[in-house]
Amino acid sequence: MFSNSLKSLLAAAFSIFLLINTEAVFAQEKTGEHEAAKTEKKGFNAKEVIFGHVLNNHDFHFLDIVKENGEKHPVSLPLPVILYSKEKGLDVFMSSEFHHGEKTYHDYMMLTDEKIEELHLDPTRYYAQDIVAVKEGDVIDSSVKIYDFSLTRNVVQMILALLLFTWIMLSIAKRYKSGQGVTTAPKGSQGLLEPVIIFVRDEVAKPNLGKKYVKYLPYLLTVFFFILINNLFGLIPGSANVTGNIAFTAILGIISFVVILFSSNGHYWLHIFNPPGVPFGVKLILVPVEFISVFIKPFALIIRLFANMVAGHIIIICLISLIFIFGNMSAGAGWGTAPFSLAFTIFIYMIEVLVAFLQAFIFTMLTAVFIGQAIEGEHEHHEHEDGLPDIPVMA
Repeated sequence: MFSNSLKSLLAAAFSIFLLINTEAVFAQEKTGEHEAAKTEKKGFNAKEVIFGHVLNNHDFHFLDIVKENGEKHPVSLPLPVILYSKEKGLDVFMSSEFHHGEKTYHDYMMLTDEKIEELHLDPTRYYAQDIVAVKEGDVIDSSVKIYDFSLTRNVVQMILALLLFTWIMLSIAKRYKSGQGVTTAPKGSQGLLEPVIIFVRDEVAKPNLGKKYVKYLPYLLTVFFFILINNLFGLIPGSANVTGNIAFTAILGIISFVVILFSSNGHYWLHIFNPPGVPFGVKLILVPVEFISVFIKPFALIIRLFANMVAGHIIIICLISLIFIFGNMSAGAGWGTAPFSLAFTIFIYMIEVLVAFLQAFIFTMLTAVFIGQAIEGEHEHHEHEDGLPDIPVMA
């Protein structure tokens, strides 16, 4: 009974949706190809919105104010542009001088998707937000090699997250030095972070690193909290998705790779190049695989964090974009889609908060596991807590 009622409700909703959009559909059929292309170009561009949020940028873009004549005024916070070339020397100015790519400044031009298409540039070589030197007539001067040290939104947000992280940790450390949290119960931010620190120590560092956990605990805690705070910052509307940038995760992965290599011992490399108890014919296959796995481990750290964080942001923006995509068809479709789109967006947003903690934990856990494999010593007889050796059980 309930199934039949649900089917009838869905059929009625779909019928109303078709009636609302009938006029828009017939109007599009009567429109010429030129007008259709023009309308599509002026309509909502989901691709531009999605990549505009996920990719790096020279400003913090919040929203666009569209006037009645269709003129668009972006509301954004410009960031410093720092360029150096042997031909022109050092140039420092704000990104607002480019007027969002519409103007050139000091013979420099910031590329946009429209500019790349208009100038017939190679899209595999030039990308939106790239800054290039130009001659008269907006002709790119390829003879000028530019070194870009600009403070993009990913860099600025990462610095802000680092400053906040440092301030929180130093303030908590100062309280512990004064005796608060040692002779008395922890208060405020101490009570919030102390369980997390104990969790990383007892559930990540100790099980994987054994007696050497104290040596690596500061690094593991730094990695965990630095990734976590950047993940949470990325969930603020209008902010940058720093951990969804492959360059950010690559640096973290490379640092972990260096720590793993410097922590390794002869026993670790012996098991890679001469696995004990393995026939020679199998070693010919196993040794190359084990050697490649040394480089795959940090690569897995890099891709896992990057893919999970960028995917969540894309899903959220796609759900919000559905409102405007259906709104281009008709106002009724846009308003009808809004409640469902917002409900799913809030649901995914709550999941992303969980993913922010989960991905910080996974990156830290895998780093501890890989370091633990590198520092593993010779196999010794395990002992019970009472000091007696393990006794093998005969079948």
